[in-house]
This record gives sequence, structure tokens and C-alpha cells, in this order.
Amino acid sequence: MSFKLGLTGSIGMGKSTTARMFAEESVPVWDADAAVHRLYQPGQPAALAIAKLFPDAIADGAVSRPRLREIIQADPSALDRINAVVHPLVAQDRASFLAANETAEVILLDVPLLYEIGLDAACDAVAVVSVPAEIQRDRVLSRGMSEADFQLILSRQLPDAEKRARADYIIPTTSLAAARTAVKDVLASIRRTKNA
Repeated sequence: MSFKLGLTGSIGMGKSTTARMFAEESVPVWDADAAVHRLYQPGQPAALAIAKLFPDAIADGAVSRPRLREIIQADPSALDRINAVVHPLVAQDRASFLAANETAEVILLDVPLLYEIGLDAACDAVAVVSVPAEIQRDRVLSRGMSEADFQLILSRQLPDAEKRARADYIIPTTSLAAARTAVKDVLASIRRTKNA
């Protein structure tokens, strides 16, 4: 039976880079954001469901994230309706991934809102990526995001301090070397636990 490791962290903390490091260690990775992206493509279930709710959110058969963002900004209750149709589809995608990788020693579930949606309960352990707040802010704003959008996203996420307090493992991402060392340490710890 695979050891399910959840990976989470707030925006700009280095989660995607860290997930790639786990993949480089031959750990199968399920990426929640990538699953949503797939489901938003033309003809896919989430695109079809959102088209029924918000036809203006569709461009060339796919969900337009900028249009969806505008809809949510104009009507904050839209997010709950979107989540109600998208989350079950994402859960199905995750279940398919788990079934396809059931013989792997360790699998990684890369989920930005892991704690917020209660998925930590389905994991054997959780690793949180973290950097100091000023580094996080600099990273996000350097990508071209506005301060207002950054603050809006932060308001929807559990604070970093709370995530770290709940984590089984904390992965500092102040440098690639620090993150890579922590990834190897986490995997070594999991293997010791499994073999104990």
C-alpha cells in the first residue's frame, strides 16, 4: 500500500518546484492544479459543467480563467457554485491517479488547498513548503500579480504559520539546495517509518 504524502503551501512558497523534486526522486505526483487545467479543456467535464453555469466563462470550448476570475470578482457567491461542480470531478481524477499508482512506495498529492478542503485526513503525512513572508511576497509580485490579487488569494488560504503548525514535515524553499535536501530527508523518514 502506498504512503500518501500531501504537499501544500501558500502561493509563492515554491510548491510546484518542490513537487518536481519529488518526481525526480521517482515519486508519482498528482497535481491538483494540473488536474483542474485538464478538466477545463474543451469537451472535458468541468468545462461542460461551467458552460451551463456561466456561458461567458467559455472561450473556444475551454474555461477562460481570466473570464472566470472576472465573474468571481463580480459575484463572490459564484466561487461556491463553481467549486460544487469542479471539486467532485477533481476528486474522481485523484481517485484514478491513486488506483493507477497503488503499488508505488510513496505517492505525492500536490494540493494548494489541502488543509482548507480537509484532504489532509486522507494523507498519511503532510509536508508544507514555506519561506519568510517577505520572500513569498517578492516572488508573487515578481510574476506580475497585483498586490490586491495576492492579498485576495492569501485571504482564501490558511495562514502559513497554521499550515506549518499542522504539518508533519516542513520544507524550507529559501534555496533549491535547501528544498532538495529536505525532500530527500522527508523520503528517508517515510521509508524508515514504513520499514519500522
